[in-house]
Amino acid sequence: MSSLFGGTGLRVSPRDVPAAVVDEPRSATPGRKLAVLAGGCFWCVEAVYREVDGVLDVVNGYSGGSAETADYKTVCTGRTEHAEVVQIAYDPSRTSFGALLKIFFAVAHDPTQLNRQGNDLGTQYRSAIFYADDEQQRIARAYIEQLDAAQVYGAPIVTRLEKLDDFFEAEAYHQNYAALHPNEGYIAGVALPKVDKLRRYFGEVLKR
Repeated sequence: MSSLFGGTGLRVSPRDVPAAVVDEPRSATPGRKLAVLAGGCFWCVEAVYREVDGVLDVVNGYSGGSAETADYKTVCTGRTEHAEVVQIAYDPSRTSFGALLKIFFAVAHDPTQLNRQGNDLGTQYRSAIFYADDEQQRIARAYIEQLDAAQVYGAPIVTRLEKLDDFFEAEAYHQNYAALHPNEGYIAGVALPKVDKLRRYFGEVLKR
C-alpha cells in the first residue's frame, strides 16, 4: 500500500477508491459547470485539478462565511466560518461532478481528518463539498455513503456537505500558486506529491 496523504498517517491506495456509482449524466455538448471543494490548503487542491482533462479553470477562494471577513489574514485566524476552497470550472462533456469527487477523495486530501489536513489546523482547513444545487448534494451524499459502506479508509469520512451561498475569490497571489512556487518547501513537500500521485494513478484523466 502506498501512503496517499503523506504525513497524515493514513495509508490507502488510490486504486482502492472506486468511481461514483451515482453521477450526473455526461453532456453531449461542451459547456461550463462549477464545483466548489474544500480539502485543506487551497494551493494543494488547486495544483491537482489544474492537471485534469475537462477542467477549464481553477480559482482559489473562500466559502462558508461572510464577505466582510473573506480575506486570507482573517480566515487564517480560524475564527470565521470560511473554508479555503477551490472553484473548479469544468466541461460536462469531458468530465463530471462524480469524476471530480473521485479525485477529491483519492488524491487531493484526506477525508478522515476533522478540521485539519496534516499540520494545517483549523476549521478553515476542513473537508467539505459546497453543493450548488440538489443534484450536487445528491451525488456527493451518495458517494460518501458508497465510500463509507466500502470501508475504503478504515476510518469514518468527516467531509461536510454545505450549501454554497457565496464564493469569494482569494487574493491574486494565491492563484496558480504551486506552479509559480514549485521550490517552496510547503509546495514541494505537500502539494507536488499529490500531483505526482494523480499522474501515477490517473494518467487517463490528465490533460494532453
